[in-house]
Amino acid sequence: MKLAFLASHGGSAARHLVAACRSGELHATPLALASNNSRSPALAWAREEGLAAAHLSAARYPDPAALDAALRDFLVGSGADTLVLSGYMKALGPQVLEAFAGRLLNIHPSLLPRHGGHGLYGDRVHESVLASGDAESGATVHLVTAGIDEGPVLAQARVPVLPGDTLPALKARVQAVEGALMLRAVQTLAARP
Repeated sequence: MKLAFLASHGGSAARHLVAACRSGELHATPLALASNNSRSPALAWAREEGLAAAHLSAARYPDPAALDAALRDFLVGSGADTLVLSGYMKALGPQVLEAFAGRLLNIHPSLLPRHGGHGLYGDRVHESVLASGDAESGATVHLVTAGIDEGPVLAQARVPVLPGDTLPALKARVQAVEGALMLRAVQTLAARP
């Protein structure tokens, strides 16, 4: 398995997976990372790790089809066969979706299908969970399709929602399970023929 990543900010899932590759826990080769944010800490980190790194955004490619093509060309050109979204806050275009169909993973900070879909990302997800009165939350790794948060689920991890919970406390509990969950999902995908 040859991995590429898309990250908008810190790229915590990418960092966790690259560390697992380096330690031998994950038998995969990390190759590239692209970001829509020129100031993303993930870009500098990727370069330090020896990954191909690129800033590809609407600021550089105002036409959405041109941006989609540039992302596809960079990612496919890196040699990657699997793409992991690591806190990537933009929708993907059809060329990237097609190039990595069935090999494109995202992690979402809830138990999908609950608290997913358009407009539910980042802290908004945790706010939705707390407002709903749900007794549990968690994280979901799913395959990415054209529908937002609608792809097949590969793995989930559950955490309790505690009485009097705050957004920072719930977010921290969910984030604490995300790295191991993503690793398990990538290992599951790697084992498929």
